[in-house]
Amino acid sequence: MLDSVTNTALASALDGLAARQRAIADNIANVDTPNYRAQRVSFESALAASVDAGSGQVTPTTSLSLEPTQLNGNNVNLDTETLSNVDTVLRYQFASSAIGNESNALRAAMRTAS
Repeated sequence: MLDSVTNTALASALDGLAARQRAIADNIANVDTPNYRAQRVSFESALAASVDAGSGQVTPTTSLSLEPTQLNGNNVNLDTETLSNVDTVLRYQFASSAIGNESNALRAAMRTAS
């Protein structure tokens, strides 16, 4: 595939969403672990700035959630994690579909040119 800002940005988005998916899984796995702090993965703002700058390349950042803790020091909220999981899965599917569509268009253009 050609190396365009769009392709680079989509690949970066997939990397960020995969990192978020891993963080959500870790959070859910530790829902009852005392003193566990939920992880949050962010990359969207950096990705937008990178695309504006003509690159599209970013690395996701992981930080600890600042949400209040329960009595055991854990701050994982299963409802929040479930909603974040659904949102992340849908975004991942959308980005994957966009990459597939661009590949299909490129293949079709190459068949037409030959």
